[in-house]
Amino acid sequence: MSTSQRRRLLAAASVLGVLALSACASGPGDSPAPTNTAVPSDQRLENITPGLPEGRVIGVGTVLDTAGEVQLCLGAIMESYPPQCSGVPLDDWSWDGVDGSETSGETTWGAYAVYATYDGERLTITDPPIMLALFDPVAPEDPTGGVEGATPETELTSIQDDISQRLGTDALTVGTDRGYVWLQVVWDDGTIQDAADAEFGDDVVIVTSSLREID
Repeated sequence: MSTSQRRRLLAAASVLGVLALSACASGPGDSPAPTNTAVPSDQRLENITPGLPEGRVIGVGTVLDTAGEVQLCLGAIMESYPPQCSGVPLDDWSWDGVDGSETSGETTWGAYAVYATYDGERLTITDPPIMLALFDPVAPEDPTGGVEGATPETELTSIQDDISQRLGTDALTVGTDRGYVWLQVVWDDGTIQDAADAEFGDDVVIVTSSLREID
């Protein structure tokens, strides 16, 4: 596999299932994000914790094994060789019988659909993974129903920057598109979406979950 092919594969794995985002940077003089200051601090976006999934979840991304430390990369991947990411630790992973991997030094990686349980911090494999080249995902339902958002772009940009600063690496991606701020996280059962609605109003921030519950 050529270097260009590897880069295309990594890029595809990191964005598969993620809605396209038009991230916008704010400049000097932008107004602060219009948050609801009546929301108690323990219910603000950065302080709430979603409930855990009851059964298996599926996650799509790059499995990265560095000297036996395995993680599933759901967000950005550094295009180094070998690649690097800050992903979710992945337990009980084995490369035995798994095709589609590449190795450089102590690092082995490949792009897969992964079936696992999730305890809020780690994933534990439950089923054999599927190579992304062979995986036929179900297109996610559009949470907006195809309706364009009505929030002005300047407000969206301020909200995007506010969320990015407050959540840090807990926000896998955050950007503006179609009149909304789109926030992708590892897992949400609706709790993060409810917190975003309480702070910013309904139909302003759309939260998407990288892990999808399947049981």
